[in-house]
Amino acid sequence: MTLILSPVPDHYETLGVPRDADAQTIKSAYRKLALRYHPDRNNGDDAAEERFKAINEAYAVLSDPEKRARFDRYGDADAQAHFTGDIFDVFASVFGAGMAGGGRARQRGMSGEDLEVNLGVTLEQAREGATLQVEVERFEMCEHCRGERSEPGGQGKRRCDTCAGVGQVRAQAQSFFGTVMTTQTCPSCRGVGEVIVTPCSVCRGAGRRPASATVDVPVPKGIDGGYRLRIPREGNAGVDGGSAGDLYVYVEMLPHEDLERDGDDLRCELRIGFAQAALGSCFEVPTLDGPELVEIVPGTQSGTEVRLRGLGMPRLRQVGTGDQIVTVVVETPRRLPKRARTLLEEYAQEVGEPIEERETLTERIKGFFAGRRRGRESEPESQDDAA
Repeated sequence: MTLILSPVPDHYETLGVPRDADAQTIKSAYRKLALRYHPDRNNGDDAAEERFKAINEAYAVLSDPEKRARFDRYGDADAQAHFTGDIFDVFASVFGAGMAGGGRARQRGMSGEDLEVNLGVTLEQAREGATLQVEVERFEMCEHCRGERSEPGGQGKRRCDTCAGVGQVRAQAQSFFGTVMTTQTCPSCRGVGEVIVTPCSVCRGAGRRPASATVDVPVPKGIDGGYRLRIPREGNAGVDGGSAGDLYVYVEMLPHEDLERDGDDLRCELRIGFAQAALGSCFEVPTLDGPELVEIVPGTQSGTEVRLRGLGMPRLRQVGTGDQIVTVVVETPRRLPKRARTLLEEYAQEVGEPIEERETLTERIKGFFAGRRRGRESEPESQDDAA
């Protein structure tokens, strides 16, 4: 199985516009780039064609308020903001149908649509690599007619009169490139060159039926959240000989009970007491390889980081492995037994740390009422009492 790995594209970066760009700015940027990288202007340059596809995908998402809102909310990993349509349809919607062009003849038949799923991956699976499975609801080829759409043994198909069996119609149009001959898919036969006389009795002439499928997804070592895996030909089935679409798998890292990922490194916290930090000791910390002993030297301060070399994540499709970083957190006790408090006060006196005695709430309340009582006792007698 072929697996293609790539970060999810940032559509704003593709069009070269800020994230707060208005609709007109986005459209203007798209028009400029689409004309620059259009296949008719680049003589079959594969790199230019890939850039043209990315530009159209970006505009298809950012020009749609709902898709753009989802993309802004979920970031680059938003599976809902991926465009799977025809790039020349996007171009035609902006410049007009007569300019869609495309330079190359369209494939006979209708290609299947791309599909998207999310896949949760654990740290352990990402570290070792794994083959995981995803459940996909998709259209698969009709077994009764083998995707031909016509009833087996029936009258079958006949040649399309509109395109004379070619599957395409040509028209002359004016564009920014001058007078060009455009080739478009025949609207009558959808590019097949034939029309059905007797539709399939099972799929009713659709050529495919809805089905549930389980797809194996190879997860490479070191994969992180925010990547997408493209599995060719695992999307919806095509019709009339069209190729199947692709399956896009968006990777999400599942939370770990003890560890947190930071790029190629892993992080965890080690919480110790004041005496342990002052005197030093050895402690066990969790790692993906099992418990590991960490030595805390005397006088360790809160926030100190201890690096465990080579216990992080493998670098994606590179040589080397990250580290595990242990952050020491020195915890101050909220309540002390009487004996422990006495010893701590003696320690403070020994090292010269002044400790101010503070009144308890009960003592403050007693002092308040005692003050009021003394105030009443010192008030002068009234004139009647003096007389």
